[in-house]
Amino acid sequence: MADLTDDPDMSEESSGGMTLSEPLRRAIGERYLTYALSTIMHRALPDARDGLKPVHRRILYAMRELKLDSAGRFRKSSKISGDVMGNYHPHGDQAIYDALARLAQDFNVRYPLVDGQGNFGNIDGDNPAAARYTEARMTAAAEALMEGLSENAVDFRENYDGSLTEPVVLPATFPNLLANGSSGIAVGMATNIPPHNIGELCNAAIHLIKSPNARDETLMDYVPGPDFPTGGILVEPRENMLEAYRTGRGSFRLRARWEVEELPRGQWQIVITEIPYQVQKSKLIEKIADLVQSKKIPILADVRDESAEDVRLILEPRAKTVDPQILMETMFRQSDLEIRFSLNMNVLIDGRTPKVCSMKEVLRAFLDHRREVLLRRSKFRLDKIDRRLEILEGYIVAFLNLDRVIAIIRYEDEPKPMLMEEFDLTDVQAEAILNMRLRSLRKLEEMELRKERDELYIERAGLEDLLADEGLQWQTIADQLRETRKKFGKDSEGGARRTELADAPDIEEVPLEAMIEREPITVVCSAMGWIRAMKGHLDLSQELKFKDGDEGRFIFHAETTDKLLLLGSNGRFYTLASSTLPGGRGMGEPVRLMVDLPNETEMVDLFIHKPGRKLLLASSAGDGFVVPEEEVLAQTRTGKQVLNVKPGVKAQVCRPVDGDHVACVGENRKVLVFPLDELPEMTRGKGVRLQKYKDGGLSDARTFTLAEGLSWLDPAGRTRTEADLDEWIGKRASAGRMAPRGFPRDNRFG
Repeated sequence: MADLTDDPDMSEESSGGMTLSEPLRRAIGERYLTYALSTIMHRALPDARDGLKPVHRRILYAMRELKLDSAGRFRKSSKISGDVMGNYHPHGDQAIYDALARLAQDFNVRYPLVDGQGNFGNIDGDNPAAARYTEARMTAAAEALMEGLSENAVDFRENYDGSLTEPVVLPATFPNLLANGSSGIAVGMATNIPPHNIGELCNAAIHLIKSPNARDETLMDYVPGPDFPTGGILVEPRENMLEAYRTGRGSFRLRARWEVEELPRGQWQIVITEIPYQVQKSKLIEKIADLVQSKKIPILADVRDESAEDVRLILEPRAKTVDPQILMETMFRQSDLEIRFSLNMNVLIDGRTPKVCSMKEVLRAFLDHRREVLLRRSKFRLDKIDRRLEILEGYIVAFLNLDRVIAIIRYEDEPKPMLMEEFDLTDVQAEAILNMRLRSLRKLEEMELRKERDELYIERAGLEDLLADEGLQWQTIADQLRETRKKFGKDSEGGARRTELADAPDIEEVPLEAMIEREPITVVCSAMGWIRAMKGHLDLSQELKFKDGDEGRFIFHAETTDKLLLLGSNGRFYTLASSTLPGGRGMGEPVRLMVDLPNETEMVDLFIHKPGRKLLLASSAGDGFVVPEEEVLAQTRTGKQVLNVKPGVKAQVCRPVDGDHVACVGENRKVLVFPLDELPEMTRGKGVRLQKYKDGGLSDARTFTLAEGLSWLDPAGRTRTEADLDEWIGKRASAGRMAPRGFPRDNRFG
């Protein structure tokens, strides 16, 4: 129980009648550090030596205790999960079963450590069946990780309640950390390691034994890159991967594998046979279907899933004239057919110290572990040989004096001391002779005993040489790695490299317009913001239908390749693609569903984007500037803020710049004309004052050529031009003069 005292930096703990005080900062810090270390060391980060987290290590050890070897029987997963939870890992059976199931998924783990029988999930992202419905046993790879476990190869520690013991680390005959990869999130750190090919890792480790100071570039000649269980094509440049392996941080570009399948009458389709690692096929298809539906990739017509046991996704082009390479490059940019797999080689060195390691450091940690395992197993074997030799020497003495031994056993009340005294035997030898079976007394047994003794002496001498010679130790480890390479390498089942290394084709990004078939359309947008695109160039004066209470606002001719610019009264520009507008059969769709135009924001203008053009922007407060049209294009649906407006002020004017002078009219009907070069060209901002007002604000503004005069539409719809403008020409930000006779009452130039 902890209580806060009057001092906010002090806490009190009461235990057994004693009250201990310590600063709250230290109390919280120590407890959080304990939690953080527990998460780092016992949950999230793998050990560099065997590449396993505690839960995986305990699952494999429990399966070994249940004798579920790769050639044996299966047991229910619920039994395995229960044993792991009850004996070693008291953290919930569902979490344990999830970890076990992942070890059995050949699309997640390059070398599965669990052989599953039943539904263990699939690449679509479906979950495994419940533990009571599935069965499991170990694979040969899991057995290889535990080879020598009964020969004192590693330390054991007590389990959580002290009733049993469990291994601190597994002996691991191959570098499982890199072979199967790992991922996890700890406190303040994370790890993400891709899988690699065992054969290539063994080659690199053997080279590191021969050349302990090998360079990272040389190691990469043996391990050219990750080898993902789902295959794919790695298109990351070699120098980037080298830097990632050297520093322990980086990323890899991984693409789907595809091919063009020819169809009758010159048609074709793209078949995707491998998708990137950890991409769920069902979500990938949903994403591509959304791209088709929203017409974001106009040259793509459809996507189908024809997968059975293998992956087979079909992409149909819009027309047979589409370039397959351009289509796929576009798909790689727009979907998870290409991903970036991050590398963060943050692992536990010696099971204690978290460190971001290079590939060389990880292989070095594995090799040092293998040497420790070799020494411990050799000493264990040496002790067993010594014990066996002691017993064999006693047996040979018994055979040489068989009649006397039998007599002592037969007639003496205490034969053991008598045997030890008469033949100078040890307690162990005498006990072994007394426990000898009668069938062992046959004539040939002596020869077999001498042969076994001689063989053990030879083996013992070899072990002593091994323990005394470091060079011989490394040679033995290299031989073991060659055996592992033979067992799991490229010539074994599933051992060949699956991920191909290639260079990405040098294709420039194709603009969306180049993919769209150019067709004439008529864009119609109502006052309430319902927009549609009608096929062909219709008569703009014809009467169109709108929803009740709505009316037409914008109508103009365009083409499907055009981009439309929409200016809101909040000063933001929004970009719409003509090709994605709804058809003209109905009333269209609200433009606010296509872009994030707030409900309280009005539409100021909607027009076709023309590259190279400049726009005159002005707010109702009379501030404005000139902006190049390319600068107002928005890349996202949230738009791009161009004209900054304060509360109560709104964007009022957006007109193409055409001429050398600016004319503006205020709500007070005063007109001012000034040279265009007095307005600054900006990409964003509030602008400068166009006209001065005592009250009210700006009604309209436009640019024009002074030599041609200022024109406007009168109330009858006729164009009127005022050629002599000396009366209204003045300095920018001055008040201006009353409008000419016949100027429209709505104070707009039309």
